[in-house]
Amino acid sequence: MKALTFSVFITSHFSREYKKLAATHPGIAGHYSRPVSILQTDPNNRSRTHAIKKLEGVAADAGQWRIRAERFRFRYDIDGATVYLKSCALRDERTYRR
Repeated sequence: MKALTFSVFITSHFSREYKKLAATHPGIAGHYSRPVSILQTDPNNRSRTHAIKKLEGVAADAGQWRIRAERFRFRYDIDGATVYLKSCALRDERTYRR
């Protein structure tokens, strides 16, 4: 049985956020390619091996899924065999410190 391959597209909002982050964090390019390759094969995290979470209380078309890549967070939606990257953000270092 052949595995389903998903197409990954970026939205204009994602593109704007990515450019802003890339200007101040040049390392984002290295962290972007791995999540995209994961999203092409397993965006629902059926294998339970990826840092993917379905977000609760998020409206459809607002990035209901999140994938982590080091300090970066990428939110996306799944529509059939298509994944739409909606936003990217940098987790604040103070988030998990006490």
